[in-house]
Amino acid sequence: MQRVSRVTRRLLGARFFRSVGQGALAVDFSLYLHSLGWTGAAIGGVLAGGGLFGAGLALGVGFVGDRMRRKPLVQAYQLLIVACGLLSVVTAQPAVLAIMAVVAGFGRGANGAAGPFSPAEQAWLADTAEPSEMGWVYSLNMAIGFVGMGVGSVLAMLPAFWQQVLPGPLAYRPLFALTAAVSLAGWLTLASAADVYRPRPELASDAAVRGQENRQLTKLVVTNAFNGLAIGLTGPLIPYWFALKFHMGPAEIAPMMALTFVATALAALLTGILARRIGLVNSVVTMRGVGIFLLVALPLMPAYSLASAVYLLRSCFNRGSAGSRQALAIGLVREGRRALAASLNTVSFQLPQAAGPAISGWLFDLGRFSLPFYLGAGLQAAYLLLYRMAFKDAERSQADASPS
Repeated sequence: MQRVSRVTRRLLGARFFRSVGQGALAVDFSLYLHSLGWTGAAIGGVLAGGGLFGAGLALGVGFVGDRMRRKPLVQAYQLLIVACGLLSVVTAQPAVLAIMAVVAGFGRGANGAAGPFSPAEQAWLADTAEPSEMGWVYSLNMAIGFVGMGVGSVLAMLPAFWQQVLPGPLAYRPLFALTAAVSLAGWLTLASAADVYRPRPELASDAAVRGQENRQLTKLVVTNAFNGLAIGLTGPLIPYWFALKFHMGPAEIAPMMALTFVATALAALLTGILARRIGLVNSVVTMRGVGIFLLVALPLMPAYSLASAVYLLRSCFNRGSAGSRQALAIGLVREGRRALAASLNTVSFQLPQAAGPAISGWLFDLGRFSLPFYLGAGLQAAYLLLYRMAFKDAERSQADASPS
C-alpha cells in the first residue's frame, strides 16, 4: 500500500469536515421538520427535491469537470453550504427552508460527499492515486466520511440538552450554524491543495476506446437505477421511521446513528482490503448480499434496541462497499473522462433515489411502516444480479490500466 499524497490528505480532510455537518442533519433534519408540523409526505418531498436538484446539477458538473480544473468546483460547493446553513439559522419559513434544503441537500446524509459537485471531487481524488491503489483510496475516503458522520450524529444529541433555552423547533437551529462552520473549515483545508488535473484534448483515433467506455457507462446507469430507488426508499427517512415506530427522539436516535456510522467506517476499510483479495465486484456483491437479508429483517424487529442492532449491521454490509463501487465506476474510463463517469454514476443513482423519500413518506402517513423496506430489498436483489453480470469482467482490464 502506498502512502497517500498531500493532496489526497487535503481531500480526505475536507470530506471529514463536510461529513460532520451532514451527519448532524442526517439525524435531526427530518425530526426538525416534524417538530415544525410537516407531514411525512412533505418531509419526503423536500428530500426528494434535494435529490432531483443535485442530480441535475451533478450532470452539468460532470461535463464541465473534464474541461477545467476540479478545485474551483469543489470549493464553490463549500461556500454554497456556508450560505445555506447561515440562512437556515435565522428562518424557518417553509418556502425558504425548503429551498435551502433542496439546494444544500440537508438531511440526505451524503457521507461527506460534495453534493452535486461530487463528480469533480471524485475525479480530483482519482487524479491523486495510482490505478492499483484506487480501491483502497476510495474505501479510505468513504471510511473517513463515515467517521465524520458519526461525530455529527453525536452532536445531533445537543437539541435534547438545550431545550430549556431554545424550546421546540428552535433547539435544532444551531445545527445549521455548525454545518456552515465545518463547511468553511473544509474550504480552508482545500485552499492550499494543488489541482493536479490538466485538461487534455482527446484524439479522434480514440473513437473505438470511447465507444467501449460508453457501453460500460450505459451498464452503470442502468444498474444504478435499481440501487438508487432502493436506497431512496429506506435511507433518508430512517430517523423519522424510528421516531414514528418506536416514539424516540434525538437523545435516543443520535447515539445509535453515531455508532452505526463509526462501525460502517470500519466496514469500509475492511471492504477495501477485501477488494484487493477477491476483486471490487465480488466484494460489493458479497457485502450487499448480506445487507439484503438484514434489510428484510429490520421492520420485523419488535423493539428499538433490536431494530438498532439490525440497522447497524445492515449499514456495515450495505454502505461499507461504497468505496469499491466508486472506484470501479471511475476506472471504467480514461483520465480525461473521469468527471463524466463520476457524474453519470451520481446522477443515475440520485434521480431514482430522489423518488424514494416521497414514496416512503406517503406510505408512512398511511401507516405502512414495513413496505418500503421490502420494496427496497427486492430492488437491491435485482441490482446485485445486474451488477455482477455487467461488471464481472470490467476490473480485469482495470488491473492492467496505467495513468493516461
